[in-house]
Amino acid sequence: MRSGGSAAATRAHYSSARKCRSISSIPRAYQNPPESFTGRVPEALASESAHFRLRPAQDLHDEIEGLVAAHSLSAAAVLTCVGSLSAVTLRMADQPDFVRLAGPFEIVSLVGTLSPDGCHLHASVSDGTGRTIGGHLGSGSPVYTTAELVVGILDDVTFSRPVDPDTGYDELAVTSH
Repeated sequence: MRSGGSAAATRAHYSSARKCRSISSIPRAYQNPPESFTGRVPEALASESAHFRLRPAQDLHDEIEGLVAAHSLSAAAVLTCVGSLSAVTLRMADQPDFVRLAGPFEIVSLVGTLSPDGCHLHASVSDGTGRTIGGHLGSGSPVYTTAELVVGILDDVTFSRPVDPDTGYDELAVTSH
């Protein structure tokens, strides 16, 4: 499933989780805060992060799922990702099947929620002419030169993905600890 090394190497690769610092005051540049903004970050936001680099030929989708499995993460979210892919596998809006597109592509955006039940990832990529396309990221999206990721790990909640009877899809459910 994952490319790029053994399970032990994968665990070591993702062992860089560190505590984030909370913010204690409103930044001066924040001119018009909402009335409910107190200047303090709730403890739910002051959790941990994992930051790592994927190398050429590692599958972006599969390595993110590998992070969740290797560390038994109950809830996490992609905070940022920059890099490139040699190909990308996407499922477009309201389409039943994934399509694989040949690259190379720049990763313009990657967002998603990560849970033991599966990762829900959306990516936008651009080609050499700047044409941008995006959708639901699937397995089969190998790194071209690099992918640098920061993933926020949420310690006080659990994400799951039960089938939602209204949509028929596995949708995010959040449980507080």
